[in-house]
Amino acid sequence: MARNGRQEQEDNPPNHGTSSFTSQTEFMGSTAAAGGNLRTALSYCVQQVRNYDYHHYLCLLHLPPAMRKAAFAFRAFNIETAKAMDVVSDPKTGLMRLLWWKDVVDKVFANKLVEHPVAQVLSSVVSEHKISKHWLKRSVEARINDANRDDYAIPETISELERYAEDTQSTILYMTLQAGGIQSTIADHAASHIGKASGLLLLLKALPHHVSKQGRIPYIPASIAEECGLLTREGGRSEVRMGDELPDAVFKVASVADAHLQKARELASSVPAEAIPVLLPGVPAQVLLDSLRRREFNVFDSRLSRGVHGISPLWYQIKLIWHSVRKKY
Repeated sequence: MARNGRQEQEDNPPNHGTSSFTSQTEFMGSTAAAGGNLRTALSYCVQQVRNYDYHHYLCLLHLPPAMRKAAFAFRAFNIETAKAMDVVSDPKTGLMRLLWWKDVVDKVFANKLVEHPVAQVLSSVVSEHKISKHWLKRSVEARINDANRDDYAIPETISELERYAEDTQSTILYMTLQAGGIQSTIADHAASHIGKASGLLLLLKALPHHVSKQGRIPYIPASIAEECGLLTREGGRSEVRMGDELPDAVFKVASVADAHLQKARELASSVPAEAIPVLLPGVPAQVLLDSLRRREFNVFDSRLSRGVHGISPLWYQIKLIWHSVRKKY
């Protein structure tokens, strides 16, 4: 995979007040009586998710209040690590930021103070819930490994891309289930599939961002690019070239994501009811997949970036509400 591997694309939140952001106690649940510093830190996390991960921000509003603080902390942590390579001009500086966040995880679990709002909320969450340090470390280490790869390195197989998607997206769902005290192997399996699907589709949506910044296509596996006649090898280096066959390659990656969503839904009847809201990110993944289909898998179609994953924010929220009410994902 290529350097500067930012996975998330920003969804621009609408300015109207449909999300009830002004009601702090609604978001904070049991943290309403906490200290002012923690409330400020949590507000920072909520705003970061709203600004940079809007489709998941709306999903989190359907969680029980007692689970929201943890969920917002995990999503905010993901944003900080996903943005690390994008907010700097020197890749070495970005890598240092990622290594700093890896160190933050160790400090949080050692109950050491870190002066950063996301770290402060994570510390509070870890003190209140049994959260696996492994998942946080795995998430940031995946970003570090991605940043450490050669500039022109691309994944050889779709399995490599799936592993990266699980490390950066499924882990968020695993930890949210833990924060809710939900112990279910079936729910974990569904979370794995939804995270993989979400990660793959977000990488596809982000391809124009990477091409404009790096001048190349980093997240199409070499095996798929070769099948589509897009792979060039020169001097021991593999590269995916731009071409009319690119939508075919995008389709192949998206089809793997589609299979993961189908597998997750096949498990739905056995998933505990309390886990269903955690798995709601299956909805934005399906929305993005449907939008890609409508645009014939042309990731450079600007309509994919309109609203929320290519549909109006209102229609997206209606879909979330429908799935939430019907206990589906």
